[in-house]
Amino acid sequence: MKIGTEMTKYLSPEQVCEIVPGLTKGGLAQLRFTGKGPRYRKPTPKTVVYLESEVIAWIEGSARIGTALEAV
Repeated sequence: MKIGTEMTKYLSPEQVCEIVPGLTKGGLAQLRFTGKGPRYRKPTPKTVVYLESEVIAWIEGSARIGTALEAV
């Protein structure tokens, strides 16, 4: 789907797990449950999809500069 000049790409949970090393479908489901994962859409009761740009933003939002300090 094209919105403005940007292509919208939807990812399945499996595709999200391919982008994030070490993330499993179960771990991603737990992040959905706790509200700590990337935003998702649920177009049908058994279908979950993610916007690729929001997954990348979620990953980038976790950037740190040290174990005790958050990135500025």
